Amino acid sequence: MGTGFSGEVAEYYAKYRRGYPSELFDALQAEFAWTKEDAVLDLGCGTGQLAVPTAARVRAVVGIDPEPDMLRFAGEAAARAGAGNTVWVLGSDADVPEIGAQIGAGALASVLVGQALHWMQHELLFPRLLPLLRPGGGVAVVADSSPLWLQNSDWSNALRDCLEAHFGTRPGPIGGSSPQDRSRYARALAAAGYVDVHEITVRRTDELTVDQLIGGVFSTFSAQSLPPEPERGELAQRIRWSLPSGKPLIEDAEITAVLAHAPAVLPHPR
Repeated sequence: MGTGFSGEVAEYYAKYRRGYPSELFDALQAEFAWTKEDAVLDLGCGTGQLAVPTAARVRAVVGIDPEPDMLRFAGEAAARAGAGNTVWVLGSDADVPEIGAQIGAGALASVLVGQALHWMQHELLFPRLLPLLRPGGGVAVVADSSPLWLQNSDWSNALRDCLEAHFGTRPGPIGGSSPQDRSRYARALAAAGYVDVHEITVRRTDELTVDQLIGGVFSTFSAQSLPPEPERGELAQRIRWSLPSGKPLIEDAEITAVLAHAPAVLPHPR
């Protein structure tokens, strides 16, 4: 059932993945008119980086993920934030029909899906979500920024060269984050009957520590592909040596979300 993002990888994810800026949640709230009467579903919620901030703006958030370790960290993040209106469910996109039967038609203001969408069968998922949305509600597919090794900076170029030298292959985009992926999701949403499909973009600027950079890299591996020790320590040291000396690690990144609304009148099931 799981996707392999468990154990140490889940720990790296929880500790080193940067969250989303408040501007993203402001935009989602305005887009879907969230109120304190609303419920939101975060599908593939991971450690709760979308679900927990959303919980402060709505009545309830249900986070679903196939990895128990991810859900454990999400629950801990919710507890730290005082987000007692969150529920964490072990499951995946394949469970949406059963979950939908329990939630009921028109019960959700939004469904949020982050980087995990590329693990899902989105052509089947999008039509299944449509009946669960209330009028004015919709789906937000949130693509994180370009991976750390594909950004426009000296340190990112150095990181990319270091990873290529270590693994013998040039690292590319993370699944689901490219413009081509977003275009594919937008077309699938329109084909499923959603309306007003469009993108929004917000910026996030952070100064990273070297530990955050290295931990962020390790968080992109699955549990099966994460380098074992001592190779992991050797790679961390190589990354440290490769970075430009004395320069801050400034990440100036764009976060893009594909948004789609449920139509005022839902189409009849075929």
